[in-house]
Amino acid sequence: MTTASVFTDFWDRISEHELQGLYLVLVGFLGSFAFIRMSTRLQRSPRVPWWPGSIVSDSGVHLHHLVFGIVTMMAAGAGGFAAFGNSPWTEICALAFGVGAGLTIDEFALWVYLDDVYWAKEGRSSIDATVIAAALMLLALLGFTPFTIEEGSVGAILGTALSALVVFVLVAICFAKDRIMHGCIGFFVFPVALYGACRLGKPDSAWARRRYGERRPGKQTRAEARFLPDRRTERFKEAFRDVVGGKPSEGLAAAKEEAFAATREAGEEVRQRAERVTHPDDPAD
Repeated sequence: MTTASVFTDFWDRISEHELQGLYLVLVGFLGSFAFIRMSTRLQRSPRVPWWPGSIVSDSGVHLHHLVFGIVTMMAAGAGGFAAFGNSPWTEICALAFGVGAGLTIDEFALWVYLDDVYWAKEGRSSIDATVIAAALMLLALLGFTPFTIEEGSVGAILGTALSALVVFVLVAICFAKDRIMHGCIGFFVFPVALYGACRLGKPDSAWARRRYGERRPGKQTRAEARFLPDRRTERFKEAFRDVVGGKPSEGLAAAKEEAFAATREAGEEVRQRAERVTHPDDPAD
């Protein structure tokens, strides 16, 4: 069997379940994320000074690739509606939408912190968001569904509503315990949500602040002992983030604090000058 026939058979199986659009979104998503991460890491490396850098205007405005991702998703979404299922335009729009999503989620930390923390420790949340988004699309592609919507009898409809409510409650508990991955995967795989909801919450989670602490100091102590910063799983996650996204810039936080201090000093100087102009005869001067 040739390689071409393998891909043809795979595409036929995807098409039988009408999942080719989601598959192309996932391909574009992973491809654009991998490319932009490689590009930004090459820009950062002194070994390849010839690699094109960031887009910065003469006035100092930095045009993030997040902007290109949003524009691409808007164009692809509108094009997908206009194509109305006609091939190959629908497939092209799906691939373009995935490309835009990959460019956008690579700067997920910018959404949250509203600051350019791409190479800071906070910027590593973009890696986590990418893994979660890719995992959810892959689960949907493999046929996992949160619950089956039954039609017909009143009992079937009530059963569907009850099962959906149980799933949402368990996922919400996982999120409250700061078990984000358990909650996201558990939305499609019920046992994972049940496991995450029954397990101990992280010590700094919303669940721990409300239900541990002084109310249940024993559980707070167990949570702190269970989720140590240097535990094996955390070290594995940090190593994975380093491989995929690169290590955070050393001294970035100190540089940012220094910039804030300089801004405050400049603001104070401007305020003092303004007071001298408005009160020229002030004896204190």
